Amino acid sequence: MLGLENLYITFSGYWPEKGAMMRTCSFKETEAYSVCARLDNTRGKVLVVASAGNTARSFARVCSDNDIPLLLCVPEDNIDVLWFDGPVKENVRLIVSRSGGDYYDAIHLSNIACKQSRFIAEGGAKNVARRDGMGTTVLSAVTTLGRIPGYYFQAVGSGTGAIAAWEANLRLIEDARFGRNKMKLMVSQNAPFTPMYDAWRAGSRSLLPMDDDLARRQVEIILAKVLSNRRPPYSIPGGLYDALMDSGGDILVSTNEEALAAARLFEETEGIDLHPAAAVATASLVQAVSDQRIDSRAVIMLNITGGGEERFKKEHELHYLKPSLVFDIDPDVGEVLRGIEELFG
Repeated sequence: MLGLENLYITFSGYWPEKGAMMRTCSFKETEAYSVCARLDNTRGKVLVVASAGNTARSFARVCSDNDIPLLLCVPEDNIDVLWFDGPVKENVRLIVSRSGGDYYDAIHLSNIACKQSRFIAEGGAKNVARRDGMGTTVLSAVTTLGRIPGYYFQAVGSGTGAIAAWEANLRLIEDARFGRNKMKLMVSQNAPFTPMYDAWRAGSRSLLPMDDDLARRQVEIILAKVLSNRRPPYSIPGGLYDALMDSGGDILVSTNEEALAAARLFEETEGIDLHPAAAVATASLVQAVSDQRIDSRAVIMLNITGGGEERFKKEHELHYLKPSLVFDIDPDVGEVLRGIEELFG
């Protein structure tokens, strides 16, 4: 449909005919397993994860199945994504920032929780286990293709997945069996919430100043709510800015309408529904082809980070995780600490 000769799709989600059986329909499962595998769970600690949705669902499923104490911090407006194909055990608890907040407000809650020594931060982009888990999508593509792709497409909220892809690429270059080229990272954001795109276009390593209330309103508009990190690891050494510069990559942008059109195209041609973030990535690929930014013979990896969710929901009885506590967007620190301590006895 796009006129590309070497487009390869790495699919994470639920698609039984393709052997894809991720119960959360998200590639965030790859990081949840690797992070939990490294966790020393012998000291009575509680893992703390802040999320806009998909990461919370994945960690809740893995921690529930493996009896790992977990405190989730999620914006109240996003809790409809915390669906599961079975009940979640009591070792997993959810607290939320009141309606009107966003992912950054959830992160703020998690930072307060980690002031108590019993609660330990999962770490986000700084956690090597998270990055290595997500980097397995690149390892899968490369070992299947027998070579490193020329382009890598993915939508980004924090950019951690793209950083993970870049790091996996560097290791594969050291290995040398699959070539020595660097994939051009072609990452995309969902307009109008585009803090990394705006900084990149301005040639700035630092994120541009952003009004918090305006950012929250923009997050309400975007289709892909998981792409809503106001404080992403863009500027830090080894962050997304460095990854883009080193790989010769670019940041693109897709509107809600473009993402919806790309999702329809994908389902019509491939036969499975897409998560909104994956639709944003697909829309950016469509636009890059339309703008003739990519040679039709180039080897391209499209990272579909989530799909099959609608089908999964139709085929399974769903259970929803309800919040144990709801806090204001600017919560009282003592109230948060007392509340979470009571949750875990």
